[in-house]
Amino acid sequence: MTSLTIVRVIDAPPAAVFAAFVEPEKIALWWGPDDGPVTLAEVDARPGGRFHVRFRMLDGSEHGCFGNFEVFEPPHRLAMSWSWEGEDTPASYVQASFALADSGHTELTFVHAQLRDEATRDSHEHGWNGALDKLQRKARRLS
Repeated sequence: MTSLTIVRVIDAPPAAVFAAFVEPEKIALWWGPDDGPVTLAEVDARPGGRFHVRFRMLDGSEHGCFGNFEVFEPPHRLAMSWSWEGEDTPASYVQASFALADSGHTELTFVHAQLRDEATRDSHEHGWNGALDKLQRKARRLS
């Protein structure tokens, strides 16, 4: 098993960036690694609640993910199991912490753990960096 860690400063306050992970209309702004649309965002935003998100890539392929919120501490910390639709592999684990940076923006520390191998880690690193780039570009629309 392997993991990846990404640290970013997002130009929005922590409560707004936290909301971007749990509110369907805000998830629709950024989820997915390219500018393809989110086609489904269902979220039961609470400890033990479930999420299910599907997005379409610009190449037309669709990808869906789902899981349960295992830690839910707005606006500071979030952790959830992570599975892909149509895959029989064990769930991985996503954690995000949202800290107030000196600039008044959010220092996001994002960890995707329990990935099965390096190729999976590399694929998720590419995907999450693309999605977080999009989140940064749309940060003004979060508040």
